[in-house]
Amino acid sequence: MPELPEVESARSVVERAALGRPIVEVDDSDAYVCRPHRPGDIRAALVGRELVAAHRRGKSMWCETSGGGPILGIHLGMSGKIVISDVDGTEIDGGDYWEGRRGPGDYRWARFTVTFADGGRMMLVDPRRLGRIRLDPPVEVLGPDAATITAADFARAVTGGTAPVKARLMEQHRIAGIGNLLADEILWQARVYPARPGDELTRAETKRLFAATREAVGAALRDGGVHTLTIVAHRHAGGRCPRDDAPMTRGVVGGRTTWWCTREQKR
Repeated sequence: MPELPEVESARSVVERAALGRPIVEVDDSDAYVCRPHRPGDIRAALVGRELVAAHRRGKSMWCETSGGGPILGIHLGMSGKIVISDVDGTEIDGGDYWEGRRGPGDYRWARFTVTFADGGRMMLVDPRRLGRIRLDPPVEVLGPDAATITAADFARAVTGGTAPVKARLMEQHRIAGIGNLLADEILWQARVYPARPGDELTRAETKRLFAATREAVGAALRDGGVHTLTIVAHRHAGGRCPRDDAPMTRGVVGGRTTWWCTREQKR
């Protein structure tokens, strides 16, 4: 599942290779990916314009368009990639092949395509068809971005109430950008039990969680994604904590599969 670092990578692809290029055609025929718009609605809104800026907050990405046009919202879903191709189909930016399900130039899963005046294309390539394209997405409902949230806003987001702290970390209207793997990494770094209710967090735990969030998000952005985080390789049966070699254990917290250290993340 793409989380904040993967979406930032996609945003940077758009910024590097898709801005300032006149749009001459749009394939928005996939009515499911482009819901609630009808086929042709997004095309009519974008043809003749340019993408002029690419933004991200949390796991959401959107582009401004020229001439006061609509905002183009892009959600990657579980497997979506933004790919930029040249006029002959050569891939010039974006994509990656960690799933092993496609190679360069394989665009059979392109669910949405923008064609530029020079013949190049920007595509949402999405094998599982769980991404989404929409005009004027409601980005105002998102909380502060996990990469830049202040300590005070973070404390307000995770403390209080009886919901587990992991669930509060992942509520996008509180903090935008933390998914399941990032949440497990943050809680492991901070040595906090994932199911601890928000109203039981101590000031010291809250400070550790904030520091861990900054560290985990920064590391994932720097190193290429959440799959590079320390705890990910140990989230499996028989896994051991890489810090103290205690057994890792698995449970469901906030409806999500969760792994934690049995020694350092106690109830």
